[in-house]
Amino acid sequence: DRVMFLQNERGLGVKNGTLGTIEQVSQQSMTVRTDDGRNVSFDLKDYNRIDHGYAATIHKAQGMTVDRTHVLATPGMDAHGSYVALSRHRDGMELHYGRDDFAGQERLVRTLSRNRAKDMASDYERADPAQNYAEQRGITFRERVAEIVRKVVPEKVRGMFDGLRLRADRAPGSDAAQRPEKESAGVATRRDPQTPARSAGPAGPARDVVEDSEAARTDALKRHARAAVAILEAKREGLTPSVEQRRELGAARRAFEEVRPYGWQDAEAAYNKDNSLAHEAGSGRTGRAIRALQLETELRTDPQHRADRFVERWQNLDRAGEQRYAAGDYSGYKAARKEMGNMAMSLERDAQMESLLRGRKRELGIDFDSGHSLGRDLAISHGLGRGRGIGL
Repeated sequence: DRVMFLQNERGLGVKNGTLGTIEQVSQQSMTVRTDDGRNVSFDLKDYNRIDHGYAATIHKAQGMTVDRTHVLATPGMDAHGSYVALSRHRDGMELHYGRDDFAGQERLVRTLSRNRAKDMASDYERADPAQNYAEQRGITFRERVAEIVRKVVPEKVRGMFDGLRLRADRAPGSDAAQRPEKESAGVATRRDPQTPARSAGPAGPARDVVEDSEAARTDALKRHARAAVAILEAKREGLTPSVEQRRELGAARRAFEEVRPYGWQDAEAAYNKDNSLAHEAGSGRTGRAIRALQLETELRTDPQHRADRFVERWQNLDRAGEQRYAAGDYSGYKAARKEMGNMAMSLERDAQMESLLRGRKRELGIDFDSGHSLGRDLAISHGLGRGRGIGL
């Protein structure tokens, strides 16, 4: 059987989304050969966060490369997700969709190639020459998606996307306003008609405003990254961050918030997963950090991604609380339980999230159906006690 690990575990060297094949299994333990060739053995009483690994979400499939893929198209997809899903294979790929989701192939093509990024890398200054080289020749996600889907539904795609020519193919002197807009970091851009668009023509006041805005975002990203690195380094050395370091982080957060709402929250979420992103951004190499920040934005705003994050955080807190209790760290145990209580309370104010999580009760440690709200069931199941807003 193919399995997927659903929780990060440093001791085993696995992450949420790691795939592998079962080599040995018993009632007490399991050995899995991960796709990178390692054998991982564990007792099921210590680690049981696994599921069948024959299918994965697009988010979890990022970075994977397999021989063949089957992609199920859903109404929530866009050009970015489609490109990730349609480019995981070496030998072959099959695209599937339901007519209950898409009335016809035209709707399918329009959905898979739409631009729906909440935050685009093009909002920041470009500092990658290779990226610019590709952009100048029109090498973009949207055209790649169209090219891939063209092979699946050719009669519909040609009529909708033949106008998207590569910039290098245009005749000299053609009108710049007809060229596809530049795209960067794997996100196709669609600007509001009221927003000044970039042009290959002479610089003017409108373009100056756009470039100033990009520079402000880039500067804010770099400053915040440097402040974050200072905090991370202090903690890594077992030190308490100084008052000056905390003050600078607070100022950097406020500056980032002014030019990009929720920017510092998304950036710090990315840095917590990969500290090297902060080091790179702080030194001026912002490419990977911008892409990671965009992904965190999608996680925060996309309902399904938010549900995945809720489950992962709940499981991590539950596990951390148990470990701290076993180690005699009762203050740490109480802190974890308090945060779990806050998460359960939050569902009382988020009907959409509660609806999405109702089918994932087992992942949240609930094995009964009381007919009450999910927040109440979580409180009862985990003994979180009564509290304001939890509905007890």
